[in-house]
Amino acid sequence: MSLESYTFGPHKISHTGVFFTTHLSFAMVNLRPVSPGHVLICSRREVKRVADLTADEICDLWLTAQKVGGMLECYHKASSLTFTIQDGPQSGQTVPHVHIHIVPRKGGDFEKNDKIYDAINEKEQELKKNLDLDQERRDRSLEEMSQEADEYRKIL
Repeated sequence: MSLESYTFGPHKISHTGVFFTTHLSFAMVNLRPVSPGHVLICSRREVKRVADLTADEICDLWLTAQKVGGMLECYHKASSLTFTIQDGPQSGQTVPHVHIHIVPRKGGDFEKNDKIYDAINEKEQELKKNLDLDQERRDRSLEEMSQEADEYRKIL
């Protein structure tokens, strides 16, 4: 893993939070996960919408999601995975950079399965509010995120 930094929309992401890379994609731990193992798969090239990706980028993004998802499901002893993309601001996308949310799932983790989408949207809106207003944040620490990324790096 190189010591380069990554961009996620307007944000710089430290290499310590990135646990898997390809020439077109990267996987990082989430600042505000809705449950353990909630990570993001991002295109290396900063594009706002899925339609802006090349065919190679789309393939690489989903192959990376497949590989990382399989690892997460095993590591977190989950029985399923939720993959989701918010494509554009009206869909709930708060960072204008194509990314796939992957969330390991277990029976009973949400009262109703589809409530996970509400939880993801809520976390995204909280993050946007805090980034916009620069209020006190209750995000995970860089150290906490680095430790999680280290664990995933060992497996992948």
